[in-house]
Parts: sequence; C-alpha cells; structure tokens
Amino acid sequence: MRELLKKYNTGDIPYISVEELAMPKTKAIILDARELAEFEISHLKNAIHIGYDEFQMASIENVIQNKNNEIIVYCSLGIRSEVIAKRLREEGYTNVKNLFGGIFEWKNKNFKVYNSQDKLTDSIHAYSKSWSKWLEKGIKVYPNELVTDD
Repeated sequence: MRELLKKYNTGDIPYISVEELAMPKTKAIILDARELAEFEISHLKNAIHIGYDEFQMASIENVIQNKNNEIIVYCSLGIRSEVIAKRLREEGYTNVKNLFGGIFEWKNKNFKVYNSQDKLTDSIHAYSKSWSKWLEKGIKVYPNELVTDD
C-alpha cells in the first residue's frame, strides 16, 4: 500500500492512520471524496459526502466555517482524497489529513462501515477490478451491480 501511494501521491498532505482515526479522542470532521454510488454502499460513520468529480468548494465552506478544524479526507485508497485535501489547503484549511489506505484499509483493519440507511455493512464499493486487489476484507461490490444488505 505504501508503495502504491508513493507512486500516485505527492505526500504534500500528511497521512493519518486508520488506527489513529478510530481512536475515541480523535474529533475530526470526516469527508468522503468518493462518488455518491460508492458512499451509499459504504462509508465511515458520520462522514460527509463531498464527491470527487463534482466536488464544489462552496459546499465545504457552508459546512466547515472554522478553517482550523481537523479535517480527514478519504476515498478508496487515498489518491483522490489527496487531490481534494490539497484543494482544501489551498483555500486556507490548515489542519487537513489524508486517511492512509482509505476505506479499503479501514475495512482491512476490521473497522465498521455503514450503508446509506446508516446500518452496518460488509459491502465495500471496490471501485474497479484492478483497484479491488487492495481490499482484503468485506464484500467487494463493483459499479453497476445490485447490492442488498439483509
């Protein structure tokens, strides 16, 4: 995972580990930089969907007025989230971090994810067949497949 992120990311945004984010003392605003279809299948508890392709800075400024708040951005692995995190930093947000390994690493470490009904799920939108190799746990769901949780 580390080598993959080195290949695609600049490292300009500091990482936070999934273990550190999961600690009860971490009081960060969590932003999901994946597309809505991914978010609806599974996301971190209390994450705010901001998207990637249709990301609008104005939507962030409406939700997070204090630019010194701790903000954690995540996506599937941590690549798209770095792009969004950089944009936040350029707009003056001072305490922005990228979740190392994204929701894939979160699930790989057995942390809970929730679906669009705010219910626990093991399903994870795997983004694509090639990227899904980084998701070792959970039920891999691919675009255009129907998902049901009983």
